[in-house]
Amino acid sequence: MKQLLRNTYVDNKRVLLRCDLNVPIQNGNIIDDTKIVRSLETIQYLLNKNCKIIILSHLGRVKTEMDKSLYSLMPVKNSLERLLNRPVKFASDILSNEAKQMVNQLQNGEILLLENTRFLDVPNNYESSFNEEVAKEIASLGDIYVFDAFAVAHRTHTTVIGIPKFIPSCLGFLVEKEKNMLDKLLINPAHPFTVIMGGAKVDDKLKIISSLLPKCEHLLVSGGIANSFLSALKLNVGASLKTDNPETIRNLQQMMLTYKDKFAMPKDAIVTTTYSDNPTIKNINKIDTNDVIKDIGTKTIKKYGNIIKESNTIFINGTMGIYEEREFANGTTEIFNLLKSNKEHVVIGGGDTVSAINNLGFKGVFPNISSGGGATLEYIANGSLPGIEAIKEEDNIEVLDL
Repeated sequence: MKQLLRNTYVDNKRVLLRCDLNVPIQNGNIIDDTKIVRSLETIQYLLNKNCKIIILSHLGRVKTEMDKSLYSLMPVKNSLERLLNRPVKFASDILSNEAKQMVNQLQNGEILLLENTRFLDVPNNYESSFNEEVAKEIASLGDIYVFDAFAVAHRTHTTVIGIPKFIPSCLGFLVEKEKNMLDKLLINPAHPFTVIMGGAKVDDKLKIISSLLPKCEHLLVSGGIANSFLSALKLNVGASLKTDNPETIRNLQQMMLTYKDKFAMPKDAIVTTTYSDNPTIKNINKIDTNDVIKDIGTKTIKKYGNIIKESNTIFINGTMGIYEEREFANGTTEIFNLLKSNKEHVVIGGGDTVSAINNLGFKGVFPNISSGGGATLEYIANGSLPGIEAIKEEDNIEVLDL
């Protein structure tokens, strides 16, 4: 069993806390602080233990110097100060002498937020390509490392798998809860087990679909994933998003042949055309060349609803359509309404799904929400993740009272 924060002596220690504070920001303002709020339990626990807390997190994709101006964690600092009702110090360069001095000057019960870990990728790729020397240098800032960023646990990044090589480590409350929840509901699910898989690119989810098909009774598909399966069946999906990769198409055809009794495909869809934005509803076998599928139709909602009502475990990753546009949000909204009646046995996975829940009026409805997108999918497929494996086992950890 991995070492847990609740079982680790951290009183008065300098704690390096790896969070997932990768929140959406527009014009310098955070538009959804869910990830920050979910990190507060671990932060507050460490404050109660009189720790000096040094927080690490990434934000966005940072590939160029220009990206740095878009993805600073300064708005996150301001949000943390408001939510915790206390000042949060900020270091603009993780590897600078200034950051080391700020760490050395921290008092018990104070918090220091380090700038976006992905700034280390420009120009040297120090974060995304594991760098042992950089990991060692960052590790020297703390006495104990707490990993509480499930959403990046599938990444072999320096601040994910590197730091625990050099100092005692443990899992924070968020990671512990998500791991336990996924183990209980998805590793050994109550049957019938139904998987609802939406999203744009089927290529990104082939592995997880392949791993779930032997375990589930039903696979319900939507979005670009459904379009790709339908296209692999030689059905016309018009100008809709789908895969054109020949190898992927062959894999989809083989899946449908092997597990033909498990697949549930859309019966109808809400479409626009390449020359008009006016939505219409069409049976799935009546899609024309210029049609663009934007949402599932009423027949599909009824079909999927009947399966949902008979299911004892449900995992949903992705949405039914382009829910961000009101006229194409009905399918996703109706499926969420159906899932509410069995919410204790529903697992929500993936950032887009969580955003849809928050934006469509279901915030706080579903208790089993995984903050990870790719991490959740990989954990279900493999039963573990690099970020979790990097944490020492409970019997092997030694926490020194320095």
